[in-house]
Amino acid sequence: MIVKIEKSKLSGVAEFPPSKSDSHRLLISAALAEGESVISGISLCDDIIATIESLRALGADITLSGNVATVRGMDILNTKACSELPAGESGSTLRFLIPLALMTGNSVRFVGKERLFQRPLSVYAEIAKKYGAEFAISESALKVCGQIQSGEYRLRGDISSQFITGLLFALPLLQDDSKIIIEPPFESRPYVDMTVATLKKFGIDVEFEDENTIAVGGNQKYRRGNFSCEGDWSGGAFLFALGLLHPEIKVSGYDASSLQGDKVCLDYFEKIKGGKAVLDISDCPDLGPILFAMAAYFGEAEFIGTRRLLIKESDRAGAMAAELQKFGAVLEIYENSVKVHGGNLHAPSEVLLGHNDHRIVMSLAVLCSILGGEIRGADAIAKSYPEFFEVFSSLGGNIEILEN
Repeated sequence: MIVKIEKSKLSGVAEFPPSKSDSHRLLISAALAEGESVISGISLCDDIIATIESLRALGADITLSGNVATVRGMDILNTKACSELPAGESGSTLRFLIPLALMTGNSVRFVGKERLFQRPLSVYAEIAKKYGAEFAISESALKVCGQIQSGEYRLRGDISSQFITGLLFALPLLQDDSKIIIEPPFESRPYVDMTVATLKKFGIDVEFEDENTIAVGGNQKYRRGNFSCEGDWSGGAFLFALGLLHPEIKVSGYDASSLQGDKVCLDYFEKIKGGKAVLDISDCPDLGPILFAMAAYFGEAEFIGTRRLLIKESDRAGAMAAELQKFGAVLEIYENSVKVHGGNLHAPSEVLLGHNDHRIVMSLAVLCSILGGEIRGADAIAKSYPEFFEVFSSLGGNIEILEN
């Protein structure tokens, strides 16, 4: 899809979208619980649909009424051999559910987009090898078969917190106690804190023994419950960025006490406006594209902890460097840092490309709101925030679809 965005004056109230991260965690926990749970206010983006369809394939009964999910849980340890799990392009779906698939003893095949299986999975490959389980990756699928066991798990903390979360879902259901030891640096810790908080809502006891060790009791059971999904700071960051450029926009529907790490966006935006900020995004890599865009608009900033941007839906630093250059900005990319040189931006010199990455598209759209421009591949927003352009239009943004 190609969209044309005219330079506009935006105003009004923008409501936070539902949290994709919270939706994943609540739905998976409900699917592991005995009885029926109701999860309201969930995100209905592509990634959450992938999790819902995969949980159904594993044996959970999930019905949707608008953004309310009624979930009747499954016994994952005794589930029958299941069909393919459609993970789409959702790294969370895949990494959260692999340990559960490795509890069934069945042959389970995850299918999805090629880019998904290019992203790191070595943590789970090593665990599968340790327990003699099959772990076979092809261009567009992953087949696993075998069973993991209780015990001690050592994970690097600088790859993705999603591996830790996946184990935290599974290990409490095994017979004996386990420990997860994270080798520092422990990046994206707020996402693990979110997982721990969600597990406790469903009656699962996991505790940090120290900064890098998580104790997981065995032989536990998830309890059913009714919960509401909180607003999404990852998506809300784009609304706050619009508010930076259009001060008459007000943002509502967010929880300032949320455990989500991306709530640091407010502090980081203020520092970017102040000029020549040095910001660490190792705990909030999803903010990278919009922070780069705002730094390019306001002048100059340096970002450290950027290594993992290479393995997201796109090479996010490289993608933003290519697209922001069209506005007149320059990005210097190093192994684990990015320097942004901008200020005095102009309308893009050519069509912008979305790089099949939802966060790239939304970051470019924010700049286009004040400079104008066309974005090819704009439909990528469906991955996390399908309503983004509707919200953008409701604020007065002039968007024209040139090609579906």
